[in-house]
Amino acid sequence: MKGVRAFVCGTGIVSAAGGGVEATWDALRQGTSRLTPLALFPAAHTPPLPVGEVRDAPEVDGLPRTHALAWAAAREALAATALIPDALVLGSTTGGMPTTERLLEAGERRPEAYRHHAVGSVAAWLARRLSCRGPVITVSTACSSGTAALKIALELIRCGQARVVLAGGADALCRMTYYGFHALQLIDPEGARPLDRDRRGLSVAEGAAFVLLVAAESPPAGALAELAGAGWSCDAYHPAAPRPDGTGALAAMRAALADAGMTAAALDYINLHGTGTPDNDLAEARAVRTLCGDPPPPVSSLKGLFGHTLGASGAIEAVVSALGIHHGFIPGNCGCRIPDPALGLVPELTGQSRPVRSVLSNSFGFGGNNASLVLTAPRSAAAACAPRLPARFSVLGAACLTGAGPLEETLARYWRGEPFPGRPDLAAVRTEIPAGQLRRLKRLSRMVLLLALAARQAARTAAAPGGIFFGTAWGSLTETHDFLKKLFDSGERFTSPTDFVGSVHNAPASQAAIFLEATGANVTVSGGDQSFEQALYTAGLVLRAGDPPALVIGAEEHHDVLSPCFDAAATADGGGAFLLDPRGGGTGPDLAPVHFAFNPGGDDGLPALIESLGGAERLRGRFGAVFAGLPAGDRSGGEALLERFRRETALSAPCIDYRRLTGEFAGASAVAAVLAVETVRRGALPPALAGGKDPRLEGRGILLLGLGECIAAVEVSAP
Repeated sequence: MKGVRAFVCGTGIVSAAGGGVEATWDALRQGTSRLTPLALFPAAHTPPLPVGEVRDAPEVDGLPRTHALAWAAAREALAATALIPDALVLGSTTGGMPTTERLLEAGERRPEAYRHHAVGSVAAWLARRLSCRGPVITVSTACSSGTAALKIALELIRCGQARVVLAGGADALCRMTYYGFHALQLIDPEGARPLDRDRRGLSVAEGAAFVLLVAAESPPAGALAELAGAGWSCDAYHPAAPRPDGTGALAAMRAALADAGMTAAALDYINLHGTGTPDNDLAEARAVRTLCGDPPPPVSSLKGLFGHTLGASGAIEAVVSALGIHHGFIPGNCGCRIPDPALGLVPELTGQSRPVRSVLSNSFGFGGNNASLVLTAPRSAAAACAPRLPARFSVLGAACLTGAGPLEETLARYWRGEPFPGRPDLAAVRTEIPAGQLRRLKRLSRMVLLLALAARQAARTAAAPGGIFFGTAWGSLTETHDFLKKLFDSGERFTSPTDFVGSVHNAPASQAAIFLEATGANVTVSGGDQSFEQALYTAGLVLRAGDPPALVIGAEEHHDVLSPCFDAAATADGGGAFLLDPRGGGTGPDLAPVHFAFNPGGDDGLPALIESLGGAERLRGRFGAVFAGLPAGDRSGGEALLERFRRETALSAPCIDYRRLTGEFAGASAVAAVLAVETVRRGALPPALAGGKDPRLEGRGILLLGLGECIAAVEVSAP
């Protein structure tokens, strides 16, 4: 291809407006709020608060509500095409939580009952249903998740990793979000009134939306719009409140416009995040005025119409933006009666028919996770990005936490060939973090912050990282448990707003950003045992050779109540972290781009993975050892995959089953990657782990191989 462009060739949506694009288009033209009192589950307080609830929501195979909503939107997005997605990227925050809450309250403890709990389970289920064989990524950055998913999808296309990507967001109403935002006093009892003088908060909602992105040099037949650019940033300011001056939001908008090769003067419409909370609307308004000057282009928020659908909101608003471009329509700002003069913005109060060639769409989430998209009319002649390869990283610093302790103690056992399972004693770890700040953090956030600081210290730098990429399968279990326990024990009348903010998957990475003043990309992904690999893969997609070093972290916490329900095999916890330089040229080992294949049923993902790694001959000449991650839930299946890999590649190098060393937990691959880097530094395996073979690597690297439904390979090479 001469250039890579991403066109919107299909859309699907379900929201409080109803199911489907047609119902959404009717709601936009009518401009009437679809918020109604909560009916999905009994509310402890009376009257129930207004929400954006999907009436007559689809039900699929007894799956959680989030999964069913996602399936309805995905099916519509693909209805007009025979294309099968090469990759799938989903933004979500709730996953199977609507079902999990009922199970926990009933005292259910059987792991099989929670098999769809994980936030990453939605995308995995969709990939199986749609026969997707490429990368399957779940991004969970709170309310910016859907927009962040589209940013990742765009980079998948630009890097040549996929030609057809299904990307979007899905979230369902549940007690955690309904009562959590209420505990934060961020709910408007009259319904969301974005940009209104008397606004008091948001209205939580549910929904799902997908766009089908197709790579092409010029617009395919039927293309609705083009995803021309996307950008993100982090406020690095507060776990729940935006930076008041709007500079974080401004950075994301500027990055999106620069990515699209445009200026603010070219915008015909800005779809505001516009939640209706006083602080969020004010910060965004300041950012828009700084970006555009006076007067700005037409602006409006959709959240008075649909409610705030959390991780789905950015995807829903991307679909609406594409519809606005296609039909020539700017949606009205439903719910706003008297625009707040303090904002300096006057939104479009009713829908307007006029040509729309370019749209900027904003999404901002807890932890200051900001993301913006630029969508344009499908132009026959436009600048296109030259195809590029994912970044290759030089390791500047590495750290880990295991049952043995930090890196030094872990390596001492590793070099003796001894296992180090268990849970690290975080209170015993020496750190520069003030004791008062450390005490406010529960286990996973504390672990991630300790890892981030240790990796930076190992790199001998005090500079803020250019970005943070974090992988976690289960998120902050302690906060999730404490929030729900207090809620259930009080008859759903009281709970902790602090635990609610801390329960979101991106809370640990956001805490690290705040402490380290890291204002670049802050991305949390969740993909089961390969969550760390997904974080590394995402970093490789979005970082460029001129970007500053970034942190990539994988970590998991064990919780005595929730872990046996969600991950019955887990007996340990811990994690690993790297400070990585995308500019290359370092003196340490290199981490190459991750290779992914979705492998449902173990049928055909392995040959594609071997081919993407350069074939059997390259593997034999390049790698002196394999670190294999065998899934505890299907160890026999993992062993069969490993044996098949060794047979098809004729790779006779020593193979280390690293979970025998680390113990069982979803973040074990991050620890294994740190061990692989340190092994390459030394140039030899621990003799006790070489299986009687020559432990010397002789200049070769180590292949980190994750086996399971999703198989992933990470190359660790000598510099």
